[in-house]
Formats: sequence, C-alpha cells, structure tokens
Amino acid sequence: MWFLERYLPNVIGLGSQLLESTYQTLYMVLVTAIFAGIIGLILGVILVVVDQDGILKQSTVFNVLNQAINICRSIPFIIMLALISPFTRFIVGTSIGTSAAIVPLIVGTVPFFARQVQNSLLEVDRGVIEAAIAMGSSPLEIIFSIYLKEGLTGIIRVASLTLINLIGLTTMAGVVGGGGLGNLAISVGYHRYQDDVTLVATLIILILVFISQGIGQYFVNKTTH
Repeated sequence: MWFLERYLPNVIGLGSQLLESTYQTLYMVLVTAIFAGIIGLILGVILVVVDQDGILKQSTVFNVLNQAINICRSIPFIIMLALISPFTRFIVGTSIGTSAAIVPLIVGTVPFFARQVQNSLLEVDRGVIEAAIAMGSSPLEIIFSIYLKEGLTGIIRVASLTLINLIGLTTMAGVVGGGGLGNLAISVGYHRYQDDVTLVATLIILILVFISQGIGQYFVNKTTH
C-alpha cells in the first residue's frame, strides 16, 4: 500500500472514476466493433465482387464505393467528430456523451476495416474462384464458401489490427464528452499535472491492446491451414 501512496497518490483517489473510464472505453470499443465489423465486412465483400475482376462486375458501384471509402479514410478523426455531429444528434438524440461518441467511431472505423477486408479477400486464390464458377456455383455460394472461408485467417488478422486502431480512436472521445481512459489521461492527468493518472490510464490502454493482439493471434493460429 505504501508503494501506491508514494508513487500513485492521485490514482488512489480516482478508484471509481478509473473503473468508470475503463468501462466507457470497453463499451465504446465493443459496440463500435460489432457494428463497424458487420458493416465493414459487407462493404469489403462488395468491393471485391463488383471489381473489374469480380464475380458481379459493376464498375459504377465499385467506383462510387471505392471513392467514398477513400474520402472517409482521408478525414482526420478529430475533424470527423465535429463534421458528423448533426448526424450523431439524429441517430442518438445528442452529440455529447459516450453513446454519441460511438457514431463517429463507427463512421471512422468502417472505411478502414472495409479496405482491409477487401485486401484480404483479394489474396484468395483466383483459380479456386474460377473453378467454383465453372461448377455452376452461385455468387452467394462463392462469397460464403470461397471468399469468406478461404479468407477467414486474413479477415481475423485485419480485424485484430482494426480493433487496436479503434482503441486508439476512443482516446479522442473526450472531445465530445465521451469519457474513457484517453479523456481521463488528458483531462485529469495532463491538465492537472497528475502524471501518475496519465501513466496508469496509458498502461490500461496498452493492456487492452495486448489482449486484443493475443486474442487475434490465437484465432489466426486456429484458422491457419
């Protein structure tokens, strides 16, 4: 106990706030990961199948979607928070708070994940796809039995990378009053010159990153042929 009192004096008094900030970060990450994961996966698959070499070639759809993703990925997240605040208010009724922060987090994560999924699926052996087409497989059968099955390891790998990136984005949620560990590190640790608070908040964020990496690597190893 003397160690905490000597080296982490400010952290001791922030027990409940530290737990709440950790919960807020986990809440933002998990909810965003679910929605952004589903949407990003769907968009990534669409990008692959409507490409010029895809099984459902649609140049117009590909160009529009491809450019939209490029534009969204080019906007700094801190600007995205302010840019889509009207949309955030429309969805959740407010642009302030933890739940409100999830909307821009999803918007900021989807393009990144969709592009990563696209790149992973493009690595699927073209010969296998052509063989499936020759045997009369439908587009849906090819998507689920070839693309998603053969590209599963790659998708898990980029999902882990996206999750780590998402944890980083949540640290900026404090701009819209979203709370979380990043907000605690800045508003309490940095602004009040409480370095021990900043240190502990950062360590918890790093632990979350390492856990995400470990889980991702576990499933990558399980699905590697």
